[in-house]
Amino acid sequence: MSVRRVQGSEVEYGIAVKGQPHANPMVASTHVVNSYAAAHGLTRRARWDFEEENPLRDARGFDLSREVADPSQLTDEDLGLANIILTNGARLYVDHAHPEYSSPEVTNPRDVVVWEKAGEHVMRLGAELAGQLPGAAPVVLYKNNVDNKGASYGAHENYLMRRDVPFEAVVEHLTPFFVSRQVFTGAGRVGQMQDGSVHAFQISQRADYMEVGVGLETTLKRPIINTRDEPHADPKKYRRLHVIIGDANCSETAIYLKHGTTSLVLAMIEAGFLSSGLALAQPVTALHDISHDPSLKDVVELQDGRTITALELQGEYLRQAQEFVAREGSDEQTDDVLRRWADVLERLARDPRECERDLDWVAKLSLLESYRDRDGLDWDHAKLHLVDLQYHDVRPEKGLYHQLVRGGRIDRLVTDAEIQAAITEPPHDTRAYFRGMCLTRFAADIAAASWDSVIFDLAGHDSLQRIPTMEPLRGTAEHVGELFEQCDTAAELFSTLTRR
Repeated sequence: MSVRRVQGSEVEYGIAVKGQPHANPMVASTHVVNSYAAAHGLTRRARWDFEEENPLRDARGFDLSREVADPSQLTDEDLGLANIILTNGARLYVDHAHPEYSSPEVTNPRDVVVWEKAGEHVMRLGAELAGQLPGAAPVVLYKNNVDNKGASYGAHENYLMRRDVPFEAVVEHLTPFFVSRQVFTGAGRVGQMQDGSVHAFQISQRADYMEVGVGLETTLKRPIINTRDEPHADPKKYRRLHVIIGDANCSETAIYLKHGTTSLVLAMIEAGFLSSGLALAQPVTALHDISHDPSLKDVVELQDGRTITALELQGEYLRQAQEFVAREGSDEQTDDVLRRWADVLERLARDPRECERDLDWVAKLSLLESYRDRDGLDWDHAKLHLVDLQYHDVRPEKGLYHQLVRGGRIDRLVTDAEIQAAITEPPHDTRAYFRGMCLTRFAADIAAASWDSVIFDLAGHDSLQRIPTMEPLRGTAEHVGELFEQCDTAAELFSTLTRR
């Protein structure tokens, strides 16, 4: 039993051009990605390979017709927007109106923190460089989820799990968990309802934008459980759980717990360990109600008529996880996740303010309350909305999160050295190592790449040559590290891999 599983994150960043409120965000996002690419010699690198993608396949057993799909769902179409692959195995691209960083595949929640934080540095530098273009205005990026004009953009999670697990079990057990985990994953928001028309604070930025329980959409009628069945791996063996309900976290502890606890719950689902009886009577309503209650005292109704708080619901998942680990065995990181999960729930139950060093929503609320107390501000005051936004500014000298870190008021889990290395280096224990090293060593010979393939353009071959990477735990440093040391050219590497 372990939190170890192939996983990763995708974060869309909010974008603004200073002094130009009507600037085209798609153009500005393109400048961010292309500026980073140009500064790091990536402009001649491989294009993204869309051939194996199928965003309209539904885990419930059908494919949505392209004719009826919303254009935002057609993520397998090459729109000609900036789209590059980094040497660390990540994808940096423009997703409609936002720059997005999709982390490389990693095997544990701590590594998610490292490579997601590396993405923040990539984005910050891209924005700085875009602002230095001739005639350009400064570009500012925010690691958040709302523009306070009614729009939301995503911070998605991906988890590889066994294909043979009935999807109905995934829905049954993950729905109450996702509805309640916002007590430690929420990023906090000034304003309730999608348009922020209710002047109050809430725990989660994404909660009000979730409108249905289960569905394929990601931008309209957003579901608690997303059914996209696009494994980016052997589809006979694996399912990629695509999670769209999470907030974009700045706190390393929140990112770590988000991925660590979800990994544990998935392990219990795969083992058939979780007991039933936690189904919510109205999951979407419960999601909104929990988010709107920073006191964490309100109760939600279960299908059997009982009522329960979000903390009690999380406590039940924690209890079962502890029993499961005691039965199945553990490892150091799993034990750490369980310890931190229990500790956070205990402190939140005593007084949420005890978690202001660990959780985004509590740290932000503490800042906001200090302004309210000092200046006598109501929740509709523009200054509070500015503080809310400024918390997520990726610029170290401007972002309030970064100021709290520098002031020793937010706890860290990983080191700056680890993050700095992850900006250019791929994880060593997934196929991202092979992808990243191909781009590092043989960029001129790589025509395209994706999560599940690298395509070579080699002299002497009439066509492009694809190396599939359908097994996420193959292509690691252990498997192919020596090959990269032994092969001086892409042709030599390809010949060795294919024995041609």
